[in-house]
Amino acid sequence: MLHITLGPERAVDPKTDELGRDRVGFSETMSELALYDANHGCWKLGSRAAKEQFAIVSYGGIVRQAIEIDNVVPIGAGGRSVINGRILHSGHPVYDRYVGKESPVQGVRNPVSYVDVEMDGRPCRCGCGGSVVGHDFLPGHDQAALHARIKQIGTVAEFLDWFDTVRGNKRVGG
Repeated sequence: MLHITLGPERAVDPKTDELGRDRVGFSETMSELALYDANHGCWKLGSRAAKEQFAIVSYGGIVRQAIEIDNVVPIGAGGRSVINGRILHSGHPVYDRYVGKESPVQGVRNPVSYVDVEMDGRPCRCGCGGSVVGHDFLPGHDQAALHARIKQIGTVAEFLDWFDTVRGNKRVGG
């Protein structure tokens, strides 16, 4: 799960802000939509962000909002991204577990962090039925999936021949 720690609300210049915002940060007076609009964008995010299903936003050590992520889109030339999604409400398991409660991330310098939680999991890509969080495979399952596919072709050498033919690769050394 993606976690974003906010500072207090402050004004920004809409003419220079990549999203045209006039404020960022948190204030008790902000509506849910105002909080989302002010803070869903212009974050330095790693490649893991695109794999996350949910984001939580905290201020003052308390989670203030939960979002189901639709997509993460790069914006501008500075390597920053926008998180597009749907604001979650009471009755959703992520909202009920986190919003209004102590943040699972405390005392970090970087405003962007990740939390491994089971509810953010998705199926292991090998097809085993296991659940992974923040990765594509359970440990070692990437190799199992690869070798299962090689076995469908035959030997490793036969797999390499097939792969090179399909990809149009020129054989190196042999």
